[in-house]
Formats: sequence, C-alpha cells, structure tokens
Amino acid sequence: MTVAGTAGHGPLAGVRVVELAGIGPGPFAAMLLADLGADVVRVDRPGGTGLVINPDYDITNRNKRSVLVDLKTDEGPAHVLDLVERADILIEGYRPGVAERLGVGPETCHTRNPKLVYGRMTGWGQEGPLAQRAGHDIAYIALTGTLGMIGDPEAPPAVPANLVGDYAGGSLYLVVGVLAALHHARATGSGQVVDAAIVDGAAHLAAMIHGMLAAGRWQDRRGANLLDGGCPYYGTYETADGQYMAVGALEQQFYGEFVHLLGIPEHASAHKDPARWDELRETVAARFKTRTREEWTAVFEGSDACVAPVLSLGEAPHHPHLAARGTFTDHGGITQPAPAPRFSVTHTSVRSGPAQPGADIADVARDWDVPGLLKGRPDANPPERPDQ
Repeated sequence: MTVAGTAGHGPLAGVRVVELAGIGPGPFAAMLLADLGADVVRVDRPGGTGLVINPDYDITNRNKRSVLVDLKTDEGPAHVLDLVERADILIEGYRPGVAERLGVGPETCHTRNPKLVYGRMTGWGQEGPLAQRAGHDIAYIALTGTLGMIGDPEAPPAVPANLVGDYAGGSLYLVVGVLAALHHARATGSGQVVDAAIVDGAAHLAAMIHGMLAAGRWQDRRGANLLDGGCPYYGTYETADGQYMAVGALEQQFYGEFVHLLGIPEHASAHKDPARWDELRETVAARFKTRTREEWTAVFEGSDACVAPVLSLGEAPHHPHLAARGTFTDHGGITQPAPAPRFSVTHTSVRSGPAQPGADIADVARDWDVPGLLKGRPDANPPERPDQ
C-alpha cells in the first residue's frame, strides 16, 4: 500500500509516522524515515518549538507534512490519538513523563493502537539520576568519554558540532530501534517502547575504542593514538594558502605511496617507529606548507595515498566525485544532502521542501481519515513549552 501525500516511493512506502515536534535528533530521525518513503506527519505546536531556523530552510522537515495541535487544550490529545490509531510509529522527544502528563504517553497510545512502535528520544534516557535534567549534545558526549577523545591534547576538546551526539548517537540509534521494533510488531502484533538515549548511542559508537583500550592498544588521552591525531600519517596539515589536507595513510602500501608523492622517501620506514613520529610529523607539516591545497590535491589525484583536501560546506557539493554521485541535491533553491543510503529498487529522493507548520491539516485529515483535525484548530498564541 502507498500512502497519499509526500510518501509514495522508497523502502518505507506505506509506513505511517507521527512526529511530536521537537528540536535536534527527533526531527532528524523523522526526516530520515521520511526520506526513506514513510508518510511522516509532524504535529507542530502553536508558536513553534524554540531554537529553530526559519521553517522555509529547515530541511530536517523535508518530505514531511505538518498539522497544528495544541496538546494543552481539552481536544488536543484526542487529535493526536486519532493519528496514533492509524500510525505505525510515533516519535517524541520530551523529558520523561511529559508525554504522559499531556495525555499521549505510551500506555494511552497502546490502548488505542497495540501495534504502535513508540520511539522516545532523549539525551539522558527515560531513567537514571540525570533523566530529568536539561542538556544538549555537548553534555551528553562529555559524560560518555566521547568528547574527551577528540582534539589537540594541548587544547580543550574539540566540539564536533552536534553530529556525534544528537545525530549519530541519537537519531540514527532511534531509527534503528523503531525499525527493528516495527519488524517485531508486524511479526507478532505487539508494539513496544524504544528508549533511545544519546548517552547510550554515543557510548556504543566507541565500542571499538573500548576494545582497543582493554587490549592496551589505546591510551586514554587525546592525541596519543592511531585514530585521534596522535599518529602523523592520520591527521590534517596546513597548506601554503592556509587551507588543509587530510591524511589517512594507515596501511603499509598506502603509506609508501604517501611518502613517495609527498617527496619524503627517506621516511619510508618512519611510520613503524613511534619514537620517530614527532620527527615525521614535523617533516610532513613542513612539506605540506610548500604548496597550496589545490596543488597538493593535484599531486595526490588518482593515487591510493589516502589523502584528500579538507573542503568547506559550500565547497563540498562541487567536488567532482560528490557531484557525479549526486551526494548533494538542489530542491526549492536549497542545496542539501540527498537521501542516504541508496536502494537498487525502491529509490528515494527529496519529494517536498520543509513542511510548514499546520499547512497540511486538510490533506492529512483526508488521507489518514481523521476529520476531527479540522475542528477547533488551535490559535496562534504560543503556549508554554510542554517539555520545560
């Protein structure tokens, strides 16, 4: 079955998702489900969620539809439960207990729809001493040891935007969780709650590092290891024009090609001796400073030296490889990453721009057969945020 609206192709065509509007990892997870073909209805609150950009540019709301529901009104929870009755998945990102107080918690939703997969996205999780504490990406990855791994040992830990916590440790684990639970629900007829905590996901991402630490192959400090910048042939180097090149020549054959093309053949065996790493780093740094990024890119072009220019967000879409693959796409005048991953049969695409709050009430009411959405639409007065 194909659901009307923005869905219609992609491996999740026919899957219905209710997203209770929030910020950060919840919307990104719902975007990924929408990119894969699910019919995602975002339940926006009057007045917005805070910390958001102009809705016209919020591409984490692409491929979705939006309805406005004020969950603090008498009829608000009923509207959401009408959607829940027809949904496969629900995603919410409130603090623990808030959804229950609003009348749309897991128990209430499962009474209406026992097969529902109820996805809960938080930083600290649904239980534990910090569960009720406010937080953001940086705090979550700080506690897991992940943040402390990243950056120059002589400087504060480097902040990896909100990619490691919110999106990698949060959104992606939520998506894996709800899809696994959906598989179980379709096989057994029983839904369940998925507790996706950023602290859990961010810790899980470092599984290999913990194994190396236990084996004595990783030092528990920054800039002292193979993959954290401590190794001179796995890191970044400044070029003559103030730009940077990234080097990842770990294996012997790649390292050999790297030193050959860089013009330092006398260091062909230096990578084997950590005592020579400081000397090697200084030599490599000095060599990269002799040419521009463009010149070094040309030197390493077509080689297996595992060297690449460090591009900006604006430059990346124009790189020949990314352009050839269509890694980025333009939709509605916005250059943005194309849906990923790719499928040989159920192709995906950006089908619609960012959903505008409340713009799709009539269409959703028709397609999901919930005419009650059209009654008593909420006004535009911003309510108190339910997650505060």
